[in-house]
Amino acid sequence: MTDKDQPTTMERIQLEVTAVSRRIEGMDASISSLTLETKSMRSDIASLQSRVTGFEHRMGTLETQMATIQDRDQDLPYLRSKITDLEDRSRRHNIRLFGIPENKERPDVHAFLSIGLPKLTSLTFDPPLEFQRAHRVGLKHPDGASRLRPIIACLLRHTQTRQLLQVECNHGPFRIDKYEIRITDDYSKDTN
Repeated sequence: MTDKDQPTTMERIQLEVTAVSRRIEGMDASISSLTLETKSMRSDIASLQSRVTGFEHRMGTLETQMATIQDRDQDLPYLRSKITDLEDRSRRHNIRLFGIPENKERPDVHAFLSIGLPKLTSLTFDPPLEFQRAHRVGLKHPDGASRLRPIIACLLRHTQTRQLLQVECNHGPFRIDKYEIRITDDYSKDTN
């Protein structure tokens, strides 16, 4: 190669300047791309921060609700016992009669009990037995004899309720024909 074929210093500098300017243009494009990515990342970070703030707020709300629920859970046994007590008090005039044959009380349960209980227990009541309500409990079975439904009776006077239960306690079950009749308190499910 001759000296003429070799580029001059000026040409070499121009070639190097051209190469450097191309690299700079490539870097500018990379920087522009990085700038866009950075802006996108900043936007994503801002979005994530707002979501985290929302989650923190929701977590605080949930923690408050959990504390309230835990307070209520602590009150639950007390309230349950209170309800049981109130139910038992509302049933204190009631008695349950087990073993009375189906349809024996027809046509009027009140009349049957007003006449039948004094005979059954050999007690005399002054004033006579009076009932606020009386009825059979549960579904009637087609065969009737396999399961006798109890009768619940609410007496007008609490003293008469106690007398009947005392006689049951002292005497034990009573009999009508072949049926054994029992008289018990009518307590709530929890008390039973």
